[in-house]
Amino acid sequence: MARVVVDVMPKPEILDPQGKAVHQALDRLGFGGVADVRQGKRFELAVDGDLTEERLAEVRRIAETLLSNPVIEDFEVRIEEPVA
Repeated sequence: MARVVVDVMPKPEILDPQGKAVHQALDRLGFGGVADVRQGKRFELAVDGDLTEERLAEVRRIAETLLSNPVIEDFEVRIEEPVA
């Protein structure tokens, strides 16, 4: 079984009020040196069988149609190596 991770982030031109709130909270709590914060989503999919190019293409379609809003979000699909 393979694990595929889909990271979804707001596009750079989209305002991120949650990220801004976290950034402001870091300053109030005394955590300096953080220039910016963007908040996104992470999905981990456990895929049965061999992870072929066709299966990865299917995961990309899942990410585009269900896990993200392509109008305001970008996504990245990557394979996560199993922990030994």
